[in-house]
Amino acid sequence: MCYTISMVKSLELAIAQVASLPDSDQDQIAQRLLSHVEKLRQLRTEIDRGTRSLDAGDGAPLDIEEFLRQKNERHAGT
Repeated sequence: MCYTISMVKSLELAIAQVASLPDSDQDQIAQRLLSHVEKLRQLRTEIDRGTRSLDAGDGAPLDIEEFLRQKNERHAGT
């Protein structure tokens, strides 16, 4: 409960500070925040789906070396 109160106060403080900015800055900050929240929701959905899959026994062994190689190849060009 203390965490929630602290979080709400932090958000209220942030909103108060953003409210003093020009409208264009407020809009930009709002869009970035909403985008971030949506990404977090999507991530939570993916995590929950994965957890349910693992709980149902649908998981498969992970070759971590192959996984890392694929990720490194994918990000090598960026």
